[in-house]
Amino acid sequence: MCGTENEAADPAPNDAHPGQNNSTASSIMYQRVDDYISNVSRYKIIESTLREGDQFINSFFTTEIKCKIATMLSNFGVDYIEVTSPASSPQSFEDCKTICKLGLKSKILTHVRCNMEDAKKAVECGVDGVDLVIGTSSLLRQYSHGKSMEIIQKSALEVIEYVKSQGIEVRFSSEDSFRSDLVDLLTLYKAVDKAGVVSCDIETHFHDDTGCAVANAITALEAGASLVDTSVLGIGERNGITPLGALMARMVVTSPEYTKSKYNLKLLREIDEYVASVVQVNIPFNNPITGFCAFTHKAGIHAKAAILANPSTYEIIDPALFGLTRYVSFSSRITGWNAVKSRVEQLGYNLSDDQIKEITAMIKQLGDVRPLAVEDADSVIHSYHLNQQEKKAT
Repeated sequence: MCGTENEAADPAPNDAHPGQNNSTASSIMYQRVDDYISNVSRYKIIESTLREGDQFINSFFTTEIKCKIATMLSNFGVDYIEVTSPASSPQSFEDCKTICKLGLKSKILTHVRCNMEDAKKAVECGVDGVDLVIGTSSLLRQYSHGKSMEIIQKSALEVIEYVKSQGIEVRFSSEDSFRSDLVDLLTLYKAVDKAGVVSCDIETHFHDDTGCAVANAITALEAGASLVDTSVLGIGERNGITPLGALMARMVVTSPEYTKSKYNLKLLREIDEYVASVVQVNIPFNNPITGFCAFTHKAGIHAKAAILANPSTYEIIDPALFGLTRYVSFSSRITGWNAVKSRVEQLGYNLSDDQIKEITAMIKQLGDVRPLAVEDADSVIHSYHLNQQEKKAT
């Protein structure tokens, strides 16, 4: 398993615990072993909203929209921005050139078929890197392009050599890798390795058809991959791919210092909201980080811990890291008096704990009859306070 930030205080593998000598410590069966394969603390992001996200059913990105999304993603800190193949359409070609001229901090990549014509169009656009993709599974070879593994290898080597000769970064992707024959894959990758491609980093691209994209991405990083493809809100073909925000939610827990120092996390909400508006979808209520109730507490015991004790008892992520705040719901029949007390104090009223408990009972009673809005609970508080003031006056 990969280490966490909490393990920093643990003794080194060969150090003795207090009261032990070194010989005793060396005989302990379960000692921590440093993981030299995992890349969870040095991962990179290839942000594919402008390529994979362009395949989302509601997507229609104008040049202006593409430039704004690319700029936001670059400001967020992603390492690469991937755009639609310039061979897809004349406008895609022009948009690719325009984005390359923006002078962004992120490198600009494009994703093309593994053939010379597509590769030349990509080079003409001025991209920093080209992803050459071709299906290697028996399914795709039969029903997509109809090429044998021998032809795939031959064309791959030719195109790789051309792109390299232009001084451009090369990425080679075998589409549908996990359903491809292992021997076929190894033979192909050994061949492209000789062309100087595979000895670099390993990139991963996971679709979310079964809801496992983030889990697969983390597992891949733990196994030695170093780049993860994401898109904003996960938009893409079918159910999309690894969502940028959900990956950040996981990585700010798994590798907090690296993630906080590398990415401008407070921009995530703005990015999610903008892309959601462009593709005309609502951000899901349970979306990590930016869902409207992501940091909302409703149950009494949750509210008590969140307000009076330590928020980390129920929150694995500090909302402040993303420029957000927690919200404690007090207008329901399952509210607790601590939540109501917080609201009373926000309203500027000075009431005793016993009085607040009376108000809480009144809110619960009303909440048993119908759903409550904030205004309903506030009305109970206002009325109670007014009643107390009138009693004092008499």
